[in-house]
Amino acid sequence: MYKGTPVIDIHAHSSSPNAVLTYVTTMMASNTARPSPLQVVATASNAFDANMRARETAGLGDAEFLRTHTNHVRLLDDRQIEFQVVGPRPYMMMGWMQPHLLPNWTRFVNDCIHKQVSNFPDRFAGACQLPQKADAPDISHVLPELERCVNELGFVAAYVSPDPTGMRDSPGMHEPYWYPLYEAAQRLDIPLIVHGTNSRDKRFAVVPHNYQLGFVIEQYLANQFLQHSDVFERFPKLKIVICHCGGALDRFLKTDPHLTQKDLSNNLFYDTCAYDLDFLEAAIKQRTPARMLLGTEVPGSGKAVRPENGRPGDDLLPLISAFPFLSEEDKLKMFHHNALKVVPRLAKRFS
Repeated sequence: MYKGTPVIDIHAHSSSPNAVLTYVTTMMASNTARPSPLQVVATASNAFDANMRARETAGLGDAEFLRTHTNHVRLLDDRQIEFQVVGPRPYMMMGWMQPHLLPNWTRFVNDCIHKQVSNFPDRFAGACQLPQKADAPDISHVLPELERCVNELGFVAAYVSPDPTGMRDSPGMHEPYWYPLYEAAQRLDIPLIVHGTNSRDKRFAVVPHNYQLGFVIEQYLANQFLQHSDVFERFPKLKIVICHCGGALDRFLKTDPHLTQKDLSNNLFYDTCAYDLDFLEAAIKQRTPARMLLGTEVPGSGKAVRPENGRPGDDLLPLISAFPFLSEEDKLKMFHHNALKVVPRLAKRFS
């Protein structure tokens, strides 16, 4: 809570029991698509199916999920966050997976997100994973899962990766490949949350957790492609949030022709999920508070402790609140009001 106003965190990833990994590793090892363990029926057609289902559902009971989600909520309480939009863990979206396996993995991830929202509906809303295929003629293949998540599960947003395979073989986010998704997001009145996923560039092998490099590069490129194209002229009601402050900052003056001179203040937004305070301060000033939404990724990659205060790096609310260049109006926009503007389906929850 910030001075009586509920704090909304736009950038977070779902928490699930470790047994989720049994499902995906078994499926990939056997190279056989399996149904979502959260939707399996009680009976099995043969002994093999019965054995597989027993293995896949072990550790995925209601108690295991509730324990994991309760721990997640405790972290929110510690960070003074009332509400989160939770989506898939990007490095686990695994868009490089074989095409006949990816839809089942995606459906299971979304079922897990729905489970978290169902356990704590007053603390979470869902953002879905999509089964993106970079080599498809266009992205229309993801629409059935998008429709299921929004219309049946009540999700309020969708995550997209600019480079799902990690091989930079997906069309840029300004290209017609993406238009079916943009049309659907506009029709469903949901934002798209752009987040990098894996990187399989062999040069990156020397860097630990090198998927983070993919985050920066692909989010920055997506930002540039969207700004310099006609996407928002074609889809004027489309709203897109680019994570981690947009990946990287611009180095030109605002009036420089290298930068777009369009007004995208109703279409293109960013979150505050950056833990270095110098970078975060520069990002807020460059993007402006009117286009920034609170994002912390609690619990995620911000666990390192700040020596100056002994708190986890992702405890961002008091640090942003202390920025002297922000007015109280700016802070309320970033902590609450901008989220309701960008995610219209949340507005009903806080009306």
